[in-house]
Amino acid sequence: MKLVFAGTPEVAVPALDALIASGRHEVAAVVTRPDAPAGRGRKLVASPVAQRAEEAGIEVLKPVKPRDEEFLARLREIAPDCCPVVAYGALLPKVALDVPARGWVNLHFSLLPAWRGAAPVQHAIIGGDEVTGASTFLIEEGLDSGPVYGVLTEEVRPTDTSGDLLTRLAFAGAGLLSATMDGIEDGTLHAVPQPHEGISLAPKLTVEDARIDWAAPALRVDRLVRGCTPAPGAWTVFRGERLKLVAAAPAPDRTDLAPGELSAAKNNVYVGTGSHAVELLWVQPQGKKPMRAADWARGVRIAPGERVGQADVR
Repeated sequence: MKLVFAGTPEVAVPALDALIASGRHEVAAVVTRPDAPAGRGRKLVASPVAQRAEEAGIEVLKPVKPRDEEFLARLREIAPDCCPVVAYGALLPKVALDVPARGWVNLHFSLLPAWRGAAPVQHAIIGGDEVTGASTFLIEEGLDSGPVYGVLTEEVRPTDTSGDLLTRLAFAGAGLLSATMDGIEDGTLHAVPQPHEGISLAPKLTVEDARIDWAAPALRVDRLVRGCTPAPGAWTVFRGERLKLVAAAPAPDRTDLAPGELSAAKNNVYVGTGSHAVELLWVQPQGKKPMRAADWARGVRIAPGERVGQADVR
């Protein structure tokens, strides 16, 4: 088939690579989000997918909106058979969905209909799922509601961050998307409607969603930290400033601390929760780089009984 691949972030690159490497289909063009400011200089930088496509000599389309007439005209001119999608980052209007004869097929990082939305991996970890996966489905106008072509499963490991899990799913999902294209092309794969039961939503996490409630059980705090790593980053307040938690771990042997109460020894820093404590491993104070929690604690000289999370951010 002639394909136009749509994707933007690093997590979409493995799927693009798999389609290029397969040799069975022609990746005629790539659709990605426009260049965005990045780094200290805030210079405009092409997306990871755009950079990879340019390296491979593939035409890159960067519409501000996918309903832009210039983009739609070029898409019709290319006349793709199918448009595989991974984390493109914009809603596709019906006028674009109608262009490829075999539709737009999305690789979504959940076992649909669970965790429809922008942040399925983060919500799977925060929600305590032991197993998640990826699905390929035919995009329709509803939110991740189209019929499913194929799925794969992936264990959620006890120490997984959303970054860890998303990386594994990106590489496993690349093979699933490539196989889905093959099955659509040779007619051996047919999309099956999603069940009406088991639907859950995974909206993009806000900064406020990532704020830690120290009255919650340690298990919930641990899941929030892992689910929000690397973005948007779980955080709390210490002495009126934001303190990001880069890595933490449950500490079931410490049950002597009140919610939010800090305890610092030479090499360990603990915080009380609604159950047992969690150990802070890496933190990032406001305006500084990530550091070991023990080094941070030595620098700030935590007072006995001092707590995190009590005051608003200055």
